Amino acid sequence: MSRNTFFLKWSSLHGDTPVKGAVKGWLSISYILVKPLALLKTSPHFVTSAGVFAAIGSWRFAHSYLGIALLVFSLLCDGIDGSLAMIRNMDSRWGAITDSFADRVSEFFWALTFHALGAPTIVIAIAWVGAGTQEYVRARMGGLGAKEITQVTIAERPVRASLLFVAMVSIHTHFDMVNRTSWMWMIMQLISFILVLNDGYGRLK
Repeated sequence: MSRNTFFLKWSSLHGDTPVKGAVKGWLSISYILVKPLALLKTSPHFVTSAGVFAAIGSWRFAHSYLGIALLVFSLLCDGIDGSLAMIRNMDSRWGAITDSFADRVSEFFWALTFHALGAPTIVIAIAWVGAGTQEYVRARMGGLGAKEITQVTIAERPVRASLLFVAMVSIHTHFDMVNRTSWMWMIMQLISFILVLNDGYGRLK
């Protein structure tokens, strides 16, 4: 599959969303990364599962550099499994469901990682519930006909992972930012949830 064909397929699967800017940049990187995996006939489900196990590992090794590496690997797997499915013509509705479920499981263990680092339980719980509810609202909007994501928030999945990454790195320095980043996640997540809810109301009313 050529890169342009890959872009067109991604766009058609995402409500004809234009492939440009940061989206085009990431898809170009993703295309390069998955080409060798496609040649090796790697299953997209294997990549998705690897991402979940890496998320579990980031929790189990939260205080080590290995945990940081596993967090990065978890996010990477989440970013390329869909691209691999498209290139191998293995994309399906069932695959989309399992990928979404895997995302929620991974984020649960990301939240546990934050907690393992010492972040306040209530703060992490609110942030995690906010993130999951935000994605649920989007899924319901899609089921009601709003296929395209028009509201990109300040607390999308890569941002959540980035905040955890900062917290994990900070414990190895003199600037422990676990509490600060957990509060940042909660506040940003609540704002994002409100934005998505408002966007959905405006598009579906």
